[in-house]
Amino acid sequence: MVRVAVLLDGGYLRAVLKQHGEPPFNYETFSNDLLKEDEERLRTYYYTCMPYQGSPPTQEERERYRREDSFIFNLKRCTRFEVRLGRLVKIGGEFVQKRVDILLAVDLSRLSWGKQVEKVVIATGDSDFVPAVQAAKEAGVITRLWYDPLLPVHNDLLEVFDERYEITDELIRKNTREPKSP
Repeated sequence: MVRVAVLLDGGYLRAVLKQHGEPPFNYETFSNDLLKEDEERLRTYYYTCMPYQGSPPTQEERERYRREDSFIFNLKRCTRFEVRLGRLVKIGGEFVQKRVDILLAVDLSRLSWGKQVEKVVIATGDSDFVPAVQAAKEAGVITRLWYDPLLPVHNDLLEVFDERYEITDELIRKNTREPKSP
């Protein structure tokens, strides 16, 4: 069996799911569906950050934070899942993620050069990862990109990966779980 790490850009996947109607989604089965028959998932790493909260937080900010905290709690309970949290900061009038891309790039390099995996699967659309993907390839790791063609993807990102696959409506539907009854 070929050992594979799956790296999921949480912000990107949220945008993907929004394009597909924001279905209730099963990230664990999705991670497994990104693999081929002869591959074993070492671990899935999910990269995100908690929502912004002012000081003091508004009721809306508290509720958004509570929902995200519950989501993260459930992700951590998935088999072979790690959640990597960056920070969300407010710069001017905009919210900006900090450390999320670096966390993914560091894990990609560490797993590759540490010979912990033979392949990496990444779901993203961010060309900031091009240097880290190149470094993984130099370490002898096969790289696979999963992306949504409905969202913008930079050509540099498409060109750097060894393999490229589209996230389709069918793949999203296959990993939609039934919402829990109240």
